[in-house]
Amino acid sequence: QDQSKMNVKVDQNAPSSDPTVFVTAYNKKRFYCFSNREPSEEEDEDGFGRDVFNEKPAADEQVLQVDAAVQNKIGKNAVIRTTLGDIHIVLEGERCPRTVENFCVHSRNHYYDNVIFHRVIKGFMIQTGDPLGDGTGGESIWGGTFEDEIHRDLRHDRPFTVSMANAGPGTNGSQFFITTVETPWLDGKHTVFGRVNRGMDIVSIIEKTPVTSDDKPKDEVKILSIDID
Repeated sequence: QDQSKMNVKVDQNAPSSDPTVFVTAYNKKRFYCFSNREPSEEEDEDGFGRDVFNEKPAADEQVLQVDAAVQNKIGKNAVIRTTLGDIHIVLEGERCPRTVENFCVHSRNHYYDNVIFHRVIKGFMIQTGDPLGDGTGGESIWGGTFEDEIHRDLRHDRPFTVSMANAGPGTNGSQFFITTVETPWLDGKHTVFGRVNRGMDIVSIIEKTPVTSDDKPKDEVKILSIDID
């Protein structure tokens, strides 16, 4: 054969070649490409360039992601739409994050829809949140119960305070109540997680509804839905 045909010719005017090496990672489901070229994309204003999405987030970054996910579940305000009118509530998500998360997720999942106010005591409070409607039911969004979030600056020191009903320490589920007077004897025993800022008249109307001997309204008063924002 003509040896000249077997020679590899190099065009001196052609751009230099860039061999790329592909390697797999030990005990990981990934591979790498190595070359002599500089990255063509520039880092953005936060300092991120190529390969950033291939790296596992640092521990503090993972905590921030979890915190952000929780914050997305927590609302600042709620509107309880009842058969007698709307009750507007300011939520204390910064000081009672788990309690407010529980309330907001239940509300968004329509857990409280068509639930009655099963216990109403004039001069004290109105209670709801039990899907069974008799004060024995309900659970948290995590299943079962969860711990109290007692905050020294959140007290039952005024009417229209929104607080968790329970059967003792650390037994919060889904039931909650709204006070109609000051109830300081509940401080340290029940988690205050909100205040009514509009619709106090609706709370008062519900409070005055005729009840049976076991404090259950004779004519059902229901939560139609709860809006969270």
